[in-house]
Amino acid sequence: MTDYPQLKIKDDRIAAIQRRHPWIFSRGILKHKPIEDGEIVEIVSRQGHFQAIGYYQDGSIMVRVLTFIQEEIDDKFWLDKIQEAYNLRMNLGIISDQTNAYRLLHGEGDGLPGLVVDVYAEIAVIQCHAIGMHRQLPAIQRALETVLGDQISTIYDKSKNTLPEKYSNTISNGPIKGEATETEVLENGHRFYVDLVTGQKTGFFLDQRDNRAVLSRFSKDKAVLNLYCYTGGFSVYALEAGAKKVLSIDASKTAVALMEKNIELTKNADRHESLVQDVNRYLKEIPIGEYDTIIVDPPAFAKSVRKKHNAIQAYKRVNSMALQKLKPGGTLFTFSCSQVIDAQLFYNTITAAAIDAGRNCRVIRHLSQGADHPVNIFHPEGKYLKGLVLVVEG
Repeated sequence: MTDYPQLKIKDDRIAAIQRRHPWIFSRGILKHKPIEDGEIVEIVSRQGHFQAIGYYQDGSIMVRVLTFIQEEIDDKFWLDKIQEAYNLRMNLGIISDQTNAYRLLHGEGDGLPGLVVDVYAEIAVIQCHAIGMHRQLPAIQRALETVLGDQISTIYDKSKNTLPEKYSNTISNGPIKGEATETEVLENGHRFYVDLVTGQKTGFFLDQRDNRAVLSRFSKDKAVLNLYCYTGGFSVYALEAGAKKVLSIDASKTAVALMEKNIELTKNADRHESLVQDVNRYLKEIPIGEYDTIIVDPPAFAKSVRKKHNAIQAYKRVNSMALQKLKPGGTLFTFSCSQVIDAQLFYNTITAAAIDAGRNCRVIRHLSQGADHPVNIFHPEGKYLKGLVLVVEG
């Protein structure tokens, strides 16, 4: 038995919990006494029968479920969850002497909704997306120290920009253990510089690791254009695979500056050029056939359902231009990380872009996030990264 405050749910919402979806929406909860944001609560039926335990936050998603069994959310709970996640990454062979940057905890995919932990060599970066998770930070830190031991010297909290404003005003980003704010990592043997302070998300986009490796097979002796390059992950892989030239473009000066540091680590800077410019403007200006391979990996064009239509038009526009400019026989790597645009809608959008471009294309690969970003089968929303590899026939 637990002594957590109880929230009763409506009868027609019990089926969703029994299907083990980890979100309980406000519309499914009966009236209740005031509860503090972040407090752990027990979900029960109208008749008082136990359903789940999670943490409360006033909003559309009112409870994020931590467990569907009656148990204490104590140090053992966190240790067991984090150890299980670490064991999975080890068993998958993700962590090796060639790769020391990986996602250790991926929210709902690892049974801890609202919590992301990325490991960059000797640094573990925590990013909480809900108040309840951030309030468990001391317990999470203890579990990380136990599981990772002397593999890490710094634990860095980077949650300020992912939490509600009123709460986030009371915290700041920074180390909660150690003092490192930057490091150098290995990914499939490639070296990357990671800056926790200026880098987006937790510092680097780990979800594209496998897709960057796929690009290597399409890069040797090729002219490669990396659009929305951010810190240049695809560019590094292309250069190391023997691309004859790579141009990386992003509208962010900060991103390009970080990317250039990574290019220097390859010792292939003589075959690389960077450009701070709007992607669409650049595509309009270049001649047809200058590039054999183009990567289109934009930030999320749609972060809410309201922006879905505009996002679809943006994906269609940039991919149409990229397809128009590709050399015959060339390859397009295109992605969407917008959660509200599912795989079929993205596929249909790229189809529309090919029609608009007037190019015959063949899809030769469907791509997604890496195995260290697992998807809870009861939470399909966790599959956010969609990618296609197309070959242009003429």
